[in-house]
Amino acid sequence: MRLRKTISLVAVAGVMAGCTSTGGVRQPSGPETVAPEKALVLPPPGGPSIVSVVERKRGNGVEQTVSLFTSSSVPGQNFLKIQFFGASGANPGTGNAGFRLINESAIAREMSHAAPGVPMATSATFLQNAYGPFGYASGRSRAGDACIFAWQQIRSSAAANTQARNFGMIQLRLRLCDARASERQLLGIVYGYTISGTFDGVIWNPYGAPPPADAALGRTGNPIYPDEGGYRASPVPIGYEPAPVVARRPRTAPLRSAPSRQPAQGAAPLPAPIGPRVPLPGEAPQTSVAPEAVAVPLEQSARAIGVTVPSPDCIGDAAMTAVCRR
Repeated sequence: MRLRKTISLVAVAGVMAGCTSTGGVRQPSGPETVAPEKALVLPPPGGPSIVSVVERKRGNGVEQTVSLFTSSSVPGQNFLKIQFFGASGANPGTGNAGFRLINESAIAREMSHAAPGVPMATSATFLQNAYGPFGYASGRSRAGDACIFAWQQIRSSAAANTQARNFGMIQLRLRLCDARASERQLLGIVYGYTISGTFDGVIWNPYGAPPPADAALGRTGNPIYPDEGGYRASPVPIGYEPAPVVARRPRTAPLRSAPSRQPAQGAAPLPAPIGPRVPLPGEAPQTSVAPEAVAVPLEQSARAIGVTVPSPDCIGDAAMTAVCRR
């Protein structure tokens, strides 16, 4: 009897609970697409444009994958991936993201997934951008596309963490493959991206205390000159413009033509011929010259030969001059 009464009470409570529920639809927590202007990391001006931003909230932070414009035959999408690690319980019910330090084996696995089939070589040169040191690897695909995979961890020093502040951390990954860009141009994106996201509260500042001003400022004997290639090293150019595609025309065999009689380049021109042209043996003589034109100079020369010189006796006396003229 008591059992039946208990079952009846439970059934009534269930019916009452069903009547009081709103019946609204709730979407489970998971990745969602956000507007490009809400990206936590932005490519530099002139760099690859943003295609989409996928955000996933965690119990201890937020992570985003910013897909970038891709012009490459390598499988996959160019992207900037950023993770913010902060206080646990920031987004309850979403689960905490596992924190992993950067190590060589983990980077190798990420690299192989990001650019499959591309042999990548890790650079041993120490490099840093505005946010601190970073590492990268580069390679080329079989089609000749240049690829880089860069990684960076932004975290304050261990000395700052002992002061009960600066506990936040940011990790970034960058994958870039391009068919018409060089490794140097792709590397400029690492120097130019901007982190726009922040943590709530000074205690989670991942950058640490700001560095002090340069000791040379305001001190005598330390001149400072304009930055025109002087004592400062030239920065890596930010952003890149893919080179234009060069259309290759098929090669054709050159046409064989008759040998030209023109003088070779650099040789002195031949002088103009003097006098009439002598015909070759068996060649008919040229008769293009009009006979009237030839007769004129011959007649003139005959007249010139027939001129007489007067006698000295005929000069000076008028009577003798008249006789001499006869």
